[in-house]
Amino acid sequence: MSFTHPTGTRGARQPGRLYRWMNRLILGRARRTDATTMGMNLLVLTTIGRKSGQARTTPLAWFPGPDDGWLVVASAGGATANPAWYLNLAAHPDEVTVEQGGRKVAVTAEELHGDERAQAWQRITAEAANFRRYETTTDREIPVIRLTPKA
Repeated sequence: MSFTHPTGTRGARQPGRLYRWMNRLILGRARRTDATTMGMNLLVLTTIGRKSGQARTTPLAWFPGPDDGWLVVASAGGATANPAWYLNLAAHPDEVTVEQGGRKVAVTAEELHGDERAQAWQRITAEAANFRRYETTTDREIPVIRLTPKA
């Protein structure tokens, strides 16, 4: 379960206030329903802040993973650095929950590497072309994270 913390030398700006405002608007919908929002499947990821120790919630697009799990992408819109939720996952990969469709599930987070990441990335970009654009915006390798329900 190693997290690589890749940082690039070029990329888009980190998402700002408008993005955070939109996230607050869609949090409730993502928690309540399995329906797509803006053409994407959404879940609510709750992590523990690496510095604050406080619970942090983030709505994220997800893609089907193996064993009833979820795949999420730490794209930050193609920014040079990873989003804060990724750094929180890296610090506390076993203290994570996913909310979706009215249910809350404790999960374990694992970053994919090598061929496993390449295969997942190919499936993700085939389904959501915007992630392919993020990849060309930055020179960092965008992390793909597998969220697996705990037994």
